[in-house]
Amino acid sequence: MTRVNGQRLLVSGMGGELGSLVASLLEREPWVGALCGIDVDPPRRRLRRAEFHRIEPADRERIVDVVTRFDPHVLIHLAVWEPDARAGTAHARRFTADATTAFLGAAAECPSLESIVVRSGIELYGRHRHALTRPDETVAPHPTSEYGRMVERIESVAAAVAARIGVAVGSLRLAPVLGPHVPSPLGRLLRQPVVPFSVLADPPFAVVEDADAARAFVRAAELRLDRPLNVVAPGAITGLQAVLRGRRVPLPLAGPEWWITRQLSHLGGAPIPEHVMEVLHRGRLADGTQAHDVLGFQPARSTPEVIDRLFAWESVVRITKDQPPSSVEVVA
Repeated sequence: MTRVNGQRLLVSGMGGELGSLVASLLEREPWVGALCGIDVDPPRRRLRRAEFHRIEPADRERIVDVVTRFDPHVLIHLAVWEPDARAGTAHARRFTADATTAFLGAAAECPSLESIVVRSGIELYGRHRHALTRPDETVAPHPTSEYGRMVERIESVAAAVAARIGVAVGSLRLAPVLGPHVPSPLGRLLRQPVVPFSVLADPPFAVVEDADAARAFVRAAELRLDRPLNVVAPGAITGLQAVLRGRRVPLPLAGPEWWITRQLSHLGGAPIPEHVMEVLHRGRLADGTQAHDVLGFQPARSTPEVIDRLFAWESVVRITKDQPPSSVEVVA
């Protein structure tokens, strides 16, 4: 059911690409009144109405102060650091844990809070087991990577807080998110001139575009989502298929060759974390039909289309001295 106007929403992680996208969409929603965001970095888009606070995730006292004074009706928790996206695995784990404790703990002190929506990922299903290759939301989490364990913990903490204070809690389990400004270890790897793939398996995987993921969060906040949902673009692609579509040089690997390749890739600026290795060796699929049934949401772009756009994004934008800055979009 659509909510009345004047709702207060707080977005943790508003400075990231996904958080900035979500905030820009929320600003256009008639039911959104006040909008507040917190992150360690400023938003990557120009926002018209949002109030933003730049706070480190470890500064719990300041986060609690800002959140409780704002007293949101809905908390959208996007302060999640994917390993080797913006930070190495150890730092990503610590930043995410600090942010989860601070924001969800602060939300528990807000008398007006009605709903919590958190970012999660299909990585929490772990490596595919048995014949199940497209797990739906009824499948119990079984994370087998550090990122999978991180998002499982976010869901667990959010559920505990929501149960204690009696509010709705929903989680959007995103497929790997790709977009022109998204720091993604998978996207970074696929854009290298030479891209490894598993010659012994080459399993399929799915992704989702950042714009589609952002629309899902807006819809989940509006409807007060109270369950986990997979958000996955339709279709699938394998590593080799992605490499060929991008006109990269495929590098078939098996066994111990992967260890050497991971070291070289890390030195070349494209680290391959544990959860991306699972994509290349085991695939990464999930059933996203419930998102349509519950939210009325359908990703606009399929997995092959998102991959095609990945290779179409420019790495360098050249401008002339007479070109106005407002007409230039910096591309990662």
